[in-house]
This record gives sequence, C-alpha cells and structure tokens, in this order.
Amino acid sequence: MAGPHKRFAGLAVNLSGPGATVTSIDALKFTAIVTNYGAEPVKILKYGTILDDKLPTRSFAVEKDGTTVPFRGVKLSVSLDDVDDSAFTIIPAGESVTVRHDVTSLYDFASVGTGNFSFQPVTNFQILGTNETFKTVKQFNKIAIEAESMVVQVTKDISKRELPQVNKRAVDICTAPEQKAFIDDSYIEGKSLAAYGASYINANGANELYKAYWGNTTTSRVLSVFNAVANENSSSRTIFFQEVPTIGVCSRTTVAARNIRGGTTLHELTHALSGTSDVSYGCAANQALSDSDKFINADNYNCFATQVYANTRCG
Repeated sequence: MAGPHKRFAGLAVNLSGPGATVTSIDALKFTAIVTNYGAEPVKILKYGTILDDKLPTRSFAVEKDGTTVPFRGVKLSVSLDDVDDSAFTIIPAGESVTVRHDVTSLYDFASVGTGNFSFQPVTNFQILGTNETFKTVKQFNKIAIEAESMVVQVTKDISKRELPQVNKRAVDICTAPEQKAFIDDSYIEGKSLAAYGASYINANGANELYKAYWGNTTTSRVLSVFNAVANENSSSRTIFFQEVPTIGVCSRTTVAARNIRGGTTLHELTHALSGTSDVSYGCAANQALSDSDKFINADNYNCFATQVYANTRCG
C-alpha cells in the first residue's frame, strides 16, 4: 500500500471469494475477515473501506490488466462532525469481524470486457481509541494494512447490472422556498469555489498549499477537475445537506470543519464530472494521502478550495 499512512501490524485482512474462473459476474461475492492481533481493541471509521458492508460504497479497487474498472456505486461526503458510533466498527483484541460484499452491480465490468479482474480491498483505515468520543479529525490515527488482492477471470456474462434502489432522502427538503434557495446557492458557491481554486493554482503554481493537497501531481491534472466544476451547467444535479454559506469560513466556522455548503457541492460535483473517489475524509487526513490518492480524492478539492477562499477572500 503506497502512501504515508502508518504501517500497522496489529490488524490483518483475509479475503476469500469465488474460484479463479467464473462464467458470470453474478459470482463476484467476497468475504473479508478483519482480525485484530493487537493487545487493545480498535475503533475504525468504516466508510469507504472494506469494512463498509452496509452501503454500496467503494470497498475494493478493481482493475483489469492494469486499467481501473469504473465504480458505479455511492460516493459519500461524510460530515465528520455528525458521525456517531454507527460510522465505526469496533474489533476487540484477539477477535475478528467478518464482512460480505456483492460487487456485481457496483462496477462497470461491461465497459472493459471479459478477462482477469483484480480485487484489492481498501484498507487505509482511520482509527480511534475505543473509549474516545469523536470530536475532531485530529483524533484519528491513520494506518495502512497490507492485504492480498484476488484475481478472478470472468469468461462470459459481464452485462451491466442495475444498482439496488435506495431511499436517498426520507423527506424532500426542497419543497420550502427557503430550503430550495439554500441548495441553489450552494450549487453557485460550489462552482465559484472551483473557480477560485483554479485561479489560485494558475497564479501560484505548485506552491506549499498546493503540495499539501496534491504533492507532485502536475497542476494541469488538478486544474482539469476544478475547471470541470467551474464550467458545469447541468440543471439535473441534486445535492441535499444543511450547512453554511462560503462566507461563513471567515467568521462562523473553519476549513477543517468541512461544513461549507459550496465545498460539499464542489466535492460531489468532482464525483459526477471527473470520477473522483472517497479515499479519505478530513483535511488533515487528505494531506496525508499518497500523491495518487490525493488526486482522486474528492475531499482534497473541497478542503483546498475552501482554504484558498479563507486565505484570499477573508479580510
């Protein structure tokens, strides 16, 4: 596993699945056993990792012949200030947790054709002490667990499967004019933040702030993501949340809080327009990723653009 996450020998991931060759993607069901060999229990944020077996999120990096297979599932923007114990998995010392994944509908196998597919569990974990109550992302310890991938050859049926239907929102919060205006404004502010981010990079190049969020990634690649959001004009994007206007970062909140509505919309639009992923959440955690993960992590664009606004627009 590349990147500056600490190596951690206390956890191990064992992956099992179908045989080496299957005729249909319907057989692509995997079981992961995560064992804690350490002397103390661990509390792990499960979203966007192999431990998340409840939501259709990206728990595997899937490739065919070195080419990434497009992910079709849910990409989250997690409000870390609002997480509760349901966001974590606790593994007592000497015990294991078993999770099961059916990836049949979560990846676009049809777009790459039949062949050999590699399934690598996502095991960059953010952990807390089991007795800790989460208050700030600074509490997280970031660890990387080495896990063997599985290679499965699919010989015939790779046609696209429909994603299971989920209830995206229990209540339609867009019916009230004030709430609709809030969401409309967040869309405008998200595009503006992207433009600020692009303008800042054009003016300052790969300076210290840039390197904190993208390392040695070329500026042209990052600019392409920001420009896609800044120039987006679809009327069909639907984002729902309760947060504060961009100007709030100057007085009411902080960049690290990640509760700027435009930043959240920017995060989501990078998913829709540039195919970014959710590798990590929290500005400090985002900066600790490898360069390759920094580039594809949606939250890096949120944190960077919001920091640019705070640095250049707050008097």
